[in-house]
Amino acid sequence: MDEKKEVIPKKKEVQKENASEFSLIRSKIYEIRGQKVMLDFDLAEMYEVETKRLKEAVRRNINRFSSDFMFEITRDEYNSLRSQFATLDVSGRGKYSKYQSFAFTELGVAMLSSVLNSEKAIKVNIDIMRAFVAIREYILNYAEIKQDLEDFKIETKTQISYISEVLDDLITEKQENEKPRTQIGYKQKNK
Repeated sequence: MDEKKEVIPKKKEVQKENASEFSLIRSKIYEIRGQKVMLDFDLAEMYEVETKRLKEAVRRNINRFSSDFMFEITRDEYNSLRSQFATLDVSGRGKYSKYQSFAFTELGVAMLSSVLNSEKAIKVNIDIMRAFVAIREYILNYAEIKQDLEDFKIETKTQISYISEVLDDLITEKQENEKPRTQIGYKQKNK
């Protein structure tokens, strides 16, 4: 009786693996035209398919990808991103696509899972969706913290202004009510 034992990874191992996958995904999310997007060649690498095949699948199902799901980046946009790609090598013929890259928004990445119907695509899409959600939560938390800080600044300025007024009033009151004091101690005679 050969029983296959299922190896269940420890919770810490899963968390470390998820954290590294998450940071990898986050590093492949760019901001283009004010939107958080992922580029076709990064997605193809993650799905373990050729970029050419990913683009073919998208073109076969282009009606699923409206402009808020996906757009082609311009040559200028691509060139501005090139400086961010550490592994980019300028030599070698045919190394880089002569066609413009597709940029997929969060919705476009979600739609890709229906176009690329594989287990790997589904798993990667789940991880990518989690990364987009985490980024959105981070942005929302940042906005809340920024608002709290602004409120704190306003409240602090009001309190400092009030304290300053009270101190000015006390100084003025002291000056008005100050009586000449009689000196104590030894008096020197004028010579």
